[in-house]
Amino acid sequence: MSHASHSLFIWVSHLPRLPSPLSRSGIRLRLHPLMTLDASQSSSATATLHEVPLAHVHDARRADLSFPQTTTNTDYAGFSDEYRNVTHDGLIPADLALKPRPTHASIRPLALKDSEKGFKLHDVQLVTWKENDPEDPRQWSDAYRWYITGVAALAVVSVAFGSAVVTGDFKDIERDLDCGEVVVALSVSLMVCGFGIGPLVWAPMSELYGRRITWILPGIVYVIFNIPCALAKNIETLLVCRFICGFFASAPLAIAGGTISDVWDNNERGFAIALFAAAPYGGPVLGPIVGGFVGESLGWRWMLWVNMIFAGVVAIVCCALPETYAPYLLKQRAAKLRKETGNPNITTEQEMFKASLAQIIFDTLIRPLEMLGSEPILLLMSLFIALVYGELYAFFFSFPVVFGEDYHWSNGKVGLTFLSVIIGLSLALLVTPCIEKNYLKRAAAKGGYADPEDRLIGMMLGAPFVPVSLFIFGWTSPPYVPVGGADWVGPCSAGIPFGFGMVIIYFSANAYIIDSYPGYVASALAAKTLVRSGAGAAMPLFTAIMFRGLGNGWAASLLAFVALAMVPIPFLFYRYGGSIRARSKRAA
Repeated sequence: MSHASHSLFIWVSHLPRLPSPLSRSGIRLRLHPLMTLDASQSSSATATLHEVPLAHVHDARRADLSFPQTTTNTDYAGFSDEYRNVTHDGLIPADLALKPRPTHASIRPLALKDSEKGFKLHDVQLVTWKENDPEDPRQWSDAYRWYITGVAALAVVSVAFGSAVVTGDFKDIERDLDCGEVVVALSVSLMVCGFGIGPLVWAPMSELYGRRITWILPGIVYVIFNIPCALAKNIETLLVCRFICGFFASAPLAIAGGTISDVWDNNERGFAIALFAAAPYGGPVLGPIVGGFVGESLGWRWMLWVNMIFAGVVAIVCCALPETYAPYLLKQRAAKLRKETGNPNITTEQEMFKASLAQIIFDTLIRPLEMLGSEPILLLMSLFIALVYGELYAFFFSFPVVFGEDYHWSNGKVGLTFLSVIIGLSLALLVTPCIEKNYLKRAAAKGGYADPEDRLIGMMLGAPFVPVSLFIFGWTSPPYVPVGGADWVGPCSAGIPFGFGMVIIYFSANAYIIDSYPGYVASALAAKTLVRSGAGAAMPLFTAIMFRGLGNGWAASLLAFVALAMVPIPFLFYRYGGSIRARSKRAA
């Protein structure tokens, strides 16, 4: 490296530490601090030295949930901020845009090490957003972006609602279809299994073809397959169609977080992501509330008709959603520019470094399992999330035992007890903005960039609430507190601390996973989804039997002791997480 280029590298490497007057002027230079420049590259360096308003600058040090990790050959090309960058002319040289995968190793991309490929990259222009670009979803009005956020959260609530609505009237399903309790419970388990498998298809599909088509097509098929569920003449038809419903209904679970990330940059999406965190847990809670009254008044088939109507309304609303996925939008812009200018070197990183089908399958199926076996942070965080998710579904089967069999309440009245969980969930939504403010305060104290472990503050707050709620539920239920008067207040109120802890834990644990594995976030989230769905599918199969066999107190205590064993996890990772990540090849 020449003396001049070496000096340029030293200067660039210290850009984040420039004096405060530069920040006050609202200017940021767009050359990535990790890239080294040789003599052949330095001539094009000025192409990226644009003055960009700080309000529209993506924080490149945090995970980009809109980056097409699964469908881009990142092992060869590395990463880029192309889809988040803002430049004056909407183009950035490819050799300067590529950067190391965001792990602590920061290995230079192979594409830049390859001298032949590097020479070609010198002439390639990657398409970026322009200043005040009307097509950039982050530039849309706040009201419109909150509308998109609301629709995304509503879609997640809708599909989660569908998984639990049948719990409102299991007895009539057992009688009409001539099957046992455990077999009927499979109608919940199989749909939740579909929730775990479907995202492995829908997430890569959204990267290739955009968010909009992935919102629309699976939603329509989900609505259609509710019809044979409602008309089923045997349990086999119901179970098969419920699994298919879960597979197609999982699309919002796969892309809602990404859609929210499309319209809110990573330095401004705190409360929007909190809504997304609450939706997968709030939706199932609504299921037995509605299903209980509908089942006892109109019959179990109408529970499924109501679910179809709800899903149909949401599908119609989703049809009006715009395309928000930056890589897809910029790919269309690149194709238009190539046609207009005749320059074949205008492209996007995803187009230039396409992942093969084998790579996509590896990233969605193999790598998540591999990471679960080699990354203790991912494994234990996923197990904690799965435990809480599974215990939520355990409530759907233990509440009918306690309030239906011990208190002799009707299905509709049993469903109302889940309002306590909604109260706890609502309280969590009030607290999550405070947790986010605390995180931003910690980041500011550390020079603008917090450690991933700073995400665990909320989890440390919420973790004790789950075992406490289960102990309350078990030991205030009959026969420990005799039936009569207001004795139901104890077990019913247990839903409040559970709902609160559940959302706080998920919000913080999910953020910790994302910040810990920004270079492998797609695989990490796929692993979490698989484990979470597995727990949600398993719990319905034995919860009612366990409560009848062990009694309410000891059955709830068994679940509480498992949750209690999980409580130290966020505290231990807060203390030792940094050293664990330092020994990982994939962690930040």
